This record gives sequence, structure tokens and C-alpha cells, in this order.
Amino acid sequence: MQTKIYIVFCFCLFCTLSFAQNTVSGKITTLGGIPLSGSHIHIGKKTVSSDAAGNYVIKKLPVGNIKVFVSYVGYKSVDTLVNLSGDQVLNFTLKENADQLQEVVIRQKANTLNKSLLEQKIKTETIEKFSNQTLGDILKEVAGVSSLKTGSSVVKPVINGLFGSRVPVINNNVRLEDQEWGTEHAPNFDINAAGKITVIKGASGLQYGGDAVGGLVIIEPISVKRDTLFGKTILNLASNGRGGSVSTSLHKGNDKGWSWNALGTFKYSGDKEAPGYVLSNSGNREANFSGDVKFTGKKYDISGYYSLYNTTIGILSASHTGNVNDLYNSITNKIPSVVNDFTYTIKNPKQKVQHHLAKLNYNYYFDETASLAVQYSFQFNKRLEFDVRRGGFNDIAALDLELTTNAVNVDFKKTVHDWTLKTGFSTSFQNNFANPATGIKPLIPNFDRIEFGTYAIASYDLSDSFSVDAGLRYDFSRVDATKFYLKSRWEERGYATEFADFIVGEQGNQWLTKPSFTFHNISASAGFHKEFEADLNWYSNISLATRNPNPSEFFSDGLHHSTGIIELGDLVLDKEQAIKLSTTLQKKWNAFSVEVNPFINSIRNFMFLRPIDFETTTRGAFPVWEYQQTNARLAGVDVQTHWKISKQWQHDFTLAYVNGKDISNKESLIDIPPLNLSNKIQFLNREWHDLKLELKSEIVLRQNQFPDNNFIANIIKNNELVPVLVDISTPPPGYQLLHFYSEMRFKTFGKTNATIAFSVQNILNTTYRDYLNRQRFFADEMGRNFQIQLKFNY
Repeated sequence: MQTKIYIVFCFCLFCTLSFAQNTVSGKITTLGGIPLSGSHIHIGKKTVSSDAAGNYVIKKLPVGNIKVFVSYVGYKSVDTLVNLSGDQVLNFTLKENADQLQEVVIRQKANTLNKSLLEQKIKTETIEKFSNQTLGDILKEVAGVSSLKTGSSVVKPVINGLFGSRVPVINNNVRLEDQEWGTEHAPNFDINAAGKITVIKGASGLQYGGDAVGGLVIIEPISVKRDTLFGKTILNLASNGRGGSVSTSLHKGNDKGWSWNALGTFKYSGDKEAPGYVLSNSGNREANFSGDVKFTGKKYDISGYYSLYNTTIGILSASHTGNVNDLYNSITNKIPSVVNDFTYTIKNPKQKVQHHLAKLNYNYYFDETASLAVQYSFQFNKRLEFDVRRGGFNDIAALDLELTTNAVNVDFKKTVHDWTLKTGFSTSFQNNFANPATGIKPLIPNFDRIEFGTYAIASYDLSDSFSVDAGLRYDFSRVDATKFYLKSRWEERGYATEFADFIVGEQGNQWLTKPSFTFHNISASAGFHKEFEADLNWYSNISLATRNPNPSEFFSDGLHHSTGIIELGDLVLDKEQAIKLSTTLQKKWNAFSVEVNPFINSIRNFMFLRPIDFETTTRGAFPVWEYQQTNARLAGVDVQTHWKISKQWQHDFTLAYVNGKDISNKESLIDIPPLNLSNKIQFLNREWHDLKLELKSEIVLRQNQFPDNNFIANIIKNNELVPVLVDISTPPPGYQLLHFYSEMRFKTFGKTNATIAFSVQNILNTTYRDYLNRQRFFADEMGRNFQIQLKFNY
């Protein structure tokens, strides 16, 4: 009997020791004793974050050896093993890691649940190099991302051959609603305000929308969690345009839960210059501000954010021709019709754009596995486009649009063992007001748009080396517009029968119409990531995206003053649906890595602009472009390699190829980027004040696959009308550009670091025209550009 009692006692003691509910607590600080709020502490399978005082507690831990991992952005992580036999207090002191400062990240997936797309990163120094340029310029650093231009200052990103409303821009978790519809409307964003940038190739970022047929650009600002005050000032001077920019930012956080950020940027430039002549009226101005304040509590945080983007952009004078002869001669002779002396003055035609964004965020953390986020945002975008007009009308905008957007987003995230789930909904109301005081019928009419969307995303780790994810989204959209149509245009477009119920009134030779459209859309995404031995990774994703016609595609009807073309929308357009299959193989060796990303994108009801004619108005002669629809297929491949030749030398290579086909008409698609390659060789010597020297070769081949949209027009020769072929289709020759960049870093005083950089773009002053520049018919691209940059981090 005593033996049995002894055995039962030992068994109970063993169970008690093996399954005791132990607690580990402690504090996370810096070497100076400053608490690190928001540190991540992983003990066993449990994870928590430290509070504002740096304290943490984890309960119900088993006895025995258990892994402890502590991390915080900007500090070296702690990874150790602890023998746990009861409640313990574990305090950790983290050392600052100077090499892990805030980074700008351009990658193929966002910080969402999608694991089936490969991330790509660009370091902080890259965004500083592009401080004087645009978002579209910096995104070209990623293979498969190119740019659509209108002159030298208006640059839109192109992802795998697609652009515009197919590539939404998300700024600080708010979708930019800035009339991105036109090809010459660049994203209204100051690149200096980015703390992190993400590119998603495809419609896999379902929490942001289901219409990303091309991809998503997600921008996050710099955030401060620890008790510190730091800042940065960047000064740029450029020879081409004889201008530059200055950007200053301050960032503050403390141990009472409050943090704030503020940034201001000013840019000023005169006329740019091509090799041999001035690109008259190509100057630009920018004055931008952004700032936020945040309070972090024990289980929640609340923040407010505001940004102002304000710019004036000159439109090349030569792009606005006075008659058919000038237009034909510009396209045929490759000589600008207007070349004046250099000036800082910006005359008509020009754009003035102002964009306000304000938002409030509330995040609540139920525990370390569940959180709820609620966001309200307000945007106001005012666009003025000025044309060359007679008399007092020259100071009155020819196009005056005001776009107001109110939106609410609610997101819930939950982690359960190997599952991560995210769901939520968004709703928005948008109003566009076209000011009639311009005296010209607006290109885009008044309209109201109501949208609602809901989504669910899940990811599951089948093992340490294999994970899958999937998502589904539903969107509702309704657009109600008010627009006058010329009766002749209404008949010409064939609307009389199908849309007769839209007519609500009559005014002379015009119909007053109220078009109304409602859409119900489904989008989805699924994929996997498999990690093999020897640093070999395989990513694969398939996505369905659905995009409605935007207001420009529906309602455009007249002269687009900033590009000098007449655009015609079409009420018959149906929604666009795309199925994209993308896969990536990544292999890493000790000194060499390679990524290969083939893709195919099948798009039903693909919408595009096609040149069909040119038309003479009271303002002059302008090309006519019409929105049309077809079935399309885009297929291609992106390739990147990185070779660390030695401690001081490294080489980077990128290649991007897209083949775009109009399946319905059995011809090539318009505006598809040609094959392009880049090679960059870099020398780095840490002992010589971090000396860096870079030489980059950019090769863009001629686009040999393009549709034939040439047409016959009559011009005056020897006082007679003569029919001529207007070659508006043939792409320009390919080209190669060489660029140089260098920098050195110095300690100045205290904790202030200074970096001086010198660069030359287009070293050889090459004369060329880019197929994706809408002003290639009228002038060459910019020539050589010397730049000096001073950076101060304090």
C-alpha cells in the first residue's frame, strides 16, 4: 500500500513540475536605461509587446529549457535559451544597431497576410538619392516597374505594363483619390514623406481594394516608438532646370506614450533642357507639408495625420500646336515648334494641383493575437489646368475640378496557432465638382460615387518551410453624373437608343443627361510559398481583379489641356476583369543571388486610349484619342541578380520584358514598355568616409510590337490641301544612358552626420525619345544633369 501511495505521489509531483504555470516578467531598456515601448518578446510559442514603461509579462509557461527572443527596430536582437523552473524576472538591455535605421522598402507584397509574393527592398539611401525627383522615378529601381511620362515632371508608375487607375497608390493606409485617371496626372505625393514603400505586383492586396489589375503602391510614413528626437535635412541642386529642393523633417517620441512627426519640402526649377535646345515652359514648383501625432496606451493607440501637396507644373509649349501643319511638322521633323530662352517663369499651358489628406486612426489590441483598427479619412483634391487663351481669359483655368472623398475603414486581425486571419470593410462617398466659371465645357462632369467593400484573408503555415494564403473581396459601386452632350456627339457615339433614358433636359444644341451606373464586383487571390534547402525559394500566386471604368474612361469629352489632345470617353464600356498568374524562383549563394519572376495576365474588356484622328478647334489642331475596349493578354518576365564580387565591389542587374497582345483584333497593345535592362557596378570603401562610387547603364530597346494607328489628314502645301500620312504610331529608336553617383559621409559636430553626394544623369548627353512619354511627338528627353546633394542627419 505504501508503495502505491509513493508511486502516485511521484507521478503527481512529476506532473506538477512538468506542467506548472510559470510567469516570466521583466523590462526592456537601452544601454542608457531608456524604456523601449513596443519591443517584441517571444518566449516559447507566446509573444507580447512591452508597454510604455518597457515592462512585459508572459504567463502560463511550462518548466524546462525555453527559447527567448527579444527584438526592437533599430536595435540588435537578443536570442537565448533559459531554463525555466518557476516564476522569473528577465530584464534585457538592447544595443543600438546603427546599420538598421529606417528603410524605404519597395517590395512585391505589403504587410498583409499574403505570403505568396516575394519582397524586394531598397535601402533608405535610395529614397534620399531621389529626393529631388518623383515617386514614379524611384519605383523604376524595381525590375518590372517602368514609368509613363508627360514631359519631365509628370511621371506615373507602370507595373508589368499597366498604369493609371489599375495601380492604386495607398498613402498611410489611405487610397489616394487625386484624379489619377488621366495619363498626365502624376500621384500627388512628396517622395520625402515616405518611411517605407511597398509594391504589390497583382491584385493580392485585397484589404486595399479589388481593382489593382496592375498592382499596388503602398506608402508608409516614418513612425517613432522609442524616446528620441531626430531629424534630417536634404538639400539638392540640379544643373538641368537650374533649380533644386530642400526637405526637412523632425521626429519625436517619448516614454509617456506621445510621438509626433513633421516634414516640409520645397522644390523650385526652371525650364529643362534637351541636348541642343530648351524645353520651353517645363519648369515646376512644389511646396509640401505632412505631419502626425500619436498616443500609445497600454492596449490601444490613437493618431491623427495631415498632409498638403501643392504643385505647379509647366506643360511644354511645343505640345500645343496652332494648326494641322504645325502638328504634322512636329511629328515628322522631330523639331519643337516653340523654343524660347531659358526662364523660371511658368506660363500657360500649365497645371496647378493641391491635395489635402487628413485622417484619424484608432487601434485596439485585445491581446497579443488579436487587434481592431478603425480609420476615417478625408481628401480634397483641386486641379486647375490653364490653356493659352485670349485677353483676360488667360488667367482663368480652362479646367477646374474639385474632388472630395470621405472614407471609413474597419479591419480586424486574429492569429490562432498557425492560422492568421484578417477581415474588414470599407466605405466611401466621393463628389466631383466641375466649376462652370471656366467658360468651357468641362472634360470631366459633376458626379457622385458611393462605394462599399468587404474582404477576408487567411494564411496557414503547413510547416516551417511551406505556407499558403487565400483571400476574397466583394465591392459595390454606384456612379451618378450630370453632363451636357452635344446632340451631334450623342448621335455620333450611338447613344440615342441605348441611353435615351439618361436624357433629362435640352439646351440649344445640347442634351442634359444624368448617366447612372451600378457595379457588383468579386476579386480573389490565392498562392503559396515553399522554401527548399540551399536557400532556394518558390513563390506562386494567382489573382482575380475587377475594375470599373473610371470617370475619364466613361465621360471624357473634349480637349485635355495639359496634354494637348482631345479625349473621348464611352458610356458603353463594361467593367474590366483580369486573371494574373505569377511565380518567382529565388536562389541565393554566398556571393550571388538571382530572382526570376515570369507572369501572365489575361484581361477581359481591357480599356485603353487609341489615337484615331486629329481635329481642328478654335484653339488649334489636336490629336483625337478615344477610349476603347478589347480582350488582352500581357505576359513577361522580370529578372534581378546581385553579385558581391568582393568586400568593396558589387554588381546589380535587372531585366524586364512585357508582351502585350490585343486578342480580339489580333494586334499588339499600345503603350507597352519595351525590353529594358540595367547594369550597375558599385565600389564601396568604409574606411574612406564610406566612399561610394556607382556607374549605371540603362538600356531601353526599341518597341517593335505596336499597333498601327496612323491616319490620313489634309495639310496646306503651296496654298493647296494635300493628304498626308500622320505617323502617330511608330516608336522611337532604342537608347542607352549612362549615370554616375558618388557620396561620402562625415562626422560634423555632436551626433550630426553629413553626407555629400555628386551625380550625373545622362553622362553622354544622349539625344533620345521615350516611347512612354506622351510628349515624344514634340521634343526630345532631358539632356545631361549634374546634381549636388547635402544630407544632414541629427
